[in-house]
Amino acid sequence: MSSPALQTNESIIEPTPGALLRRRIFGHSGLVIGAIVLLVIFLVAIFAPWISPGDPYDQVLSRKLIPPVWHESAKATWEHPLGTDHLGRDYLTRLIYGARISLLIGFSAMLISGVIGTTLGILAGYFGGRVDMVVNFIITTRLSMPVVLVALAVVSLLGSSLTMVIWVLGLLIWDRFAVVVRSATQQVRSLEFVTAAESVGCSVPRILFSEILPNIAGSLIVIATIEMAHAILLEAALSFLGLGVQPPEPSWGLMIAEAKGMMFFDGWLIAIPGAALFALVLAINLLGDGLRDVTAPENRN
Repeated sequence: MSSPALQTNESIIEPTPGALLRRRIFGHSGLVIGAIVLLVIFLVAIFAPWISPGDPYDQVLSRKLIPPVWHESAKATWEHPLGTDHLGRDYLTRLIYGARISLLIGFSAMLISGVIGTTLGILAGYFGGRVDMVVNFIITTRLSMPVVLVALAVVSLLGSSLTMVIWVLGLLIWDRFAVVVRSATQQVRSLEFVTAAESVGCSVPRILFSEILPNIAGSLIVIATIEMAHAILLEAALSFLGLGVQPPEPSWGLMIAEAKGMMFFDGWLIAIPGAALFALVLAINLLGDGLRDVTAPENRN
């Protein structure tokens, strides 16, 4: 009898790193949902002048407090799908332009706090010793100050404006950046490629920016999304208390504050901007959680 045929092993095609990354991203439902919602809000903010039905500052008292179209009222009209406020301003228009303010404040405050916190954290984690002690003292001092109370005090003393709110929030919410970056830098500091860069005489700035910073970028991205959502909520709280964005700017927090006196009679005035604020913060948090899961070392294989 003839000998049995030899079985040939089929070559196994390994997926490329790009394919694995796409699989992890699109396989994470929270990340996809958060990214889509955030992208929609971002596009709405960018194209606000073209998609909004009117001027967010246009006041017509004869049309004040028109309810939304789903409301059982003869005053409801598709000319104002989300109704109008107590000054007759179109609510959909103000909601669309309010997305601009929330995204601007969230991104700008996150950028300022990220620069401060990352600088302090990477210096403390790399140099250690006295530098680490000084940075830890600064972080502890910052953590001992309540953010909302300090922001209220500063804004009430120096005046309230969009620029002031951005700078106050950016200078107050950098502590999480500093703590996370310090810990991540300490872990990367002892790895072989950093030691090799030091042994060949690379300068400290080159080591920090070329060797350490790229390897902690994943942690930075996650913290950035968290702090962006934090800044948006803080701005809404300050505007609600009357010391944030000032009228007649279409801030979502200010819209809630202006409607608090009518919450038991026209609840939609609070529910609509509140739902928009909830959707934006939830989308940012879902995106941050998804990026954390996707970039986790145990999920890279």
